[in-house]
Amino acid sequence: MDRTDPTREATVDAGTLRALVDSGRAPRLLDVRTPAEFETAHIPGAYNVPLDLLREHRDELRRHLDEEVVLICRSGARAGQAGRSLAAAGLPHLRVLDGGMLAWEKTSAPVRRGTPRWALERQVRLVAGSIVLVSILGSVLVPGLKWVAALIGGGLTVAALTDTCAMGMLLGRLPYNRGTGCDLDGVVAQLRGDTGRQG
Repeated sequence: MDRTDPTREATVDAGTLRALVDSGRAPRLLDVRTPAEFETAHIPGAYNVPLDLLREHRDELRRHLDEEVVLICRSGARAGQAGRSLAAAGLPHLRVLDGGMLAWEKTSAPVRRGTPRWALERQVRLVAGSIVLVSILGSVLVPGLKWVAALIGGGLTVAALTDTCAMGMLLGRLPYNRGTGCDLDGVVAQLRGDTGRQG
């Protein structure tokens, strides 16, 4: 069901999207997670366009997206960011999969699976939590380390308020999260239908 709140992007629930896919009327599915997350599990027929790549090249990608598009991520947050970016570039027919892959998998819908890897959100929790823990424990010997924990807490607060995550963007650039690679030329070729790399 689409949300009618004008301050939020339009959404589609997993059941409705599955019905569209099953009927052969699937919109263009763009998965904005990291290549590693995409390789772990994705909706068959989806194209991987990582959020950082989409933001950097949204105008070029816009030229290859003239039909209805549904944006997908793990829970819906990154897809919402991608939606706002593409809407600013003038793409009119955008929806976000409400609840992301988590909601899709709850419907027992088809999923193409590969090598399991940690989701980006889980990696952020591990890194942020570890830095805070080490900083607090280390502040027993070096009192100034407590400010590192405060800095991480402040960064997480800003991330929540702005619906962005600098740590997540940095972690997304690590080789672990890049998978087999995803570049602009490859994405454009997929969108044009010039290659069989579509998932």
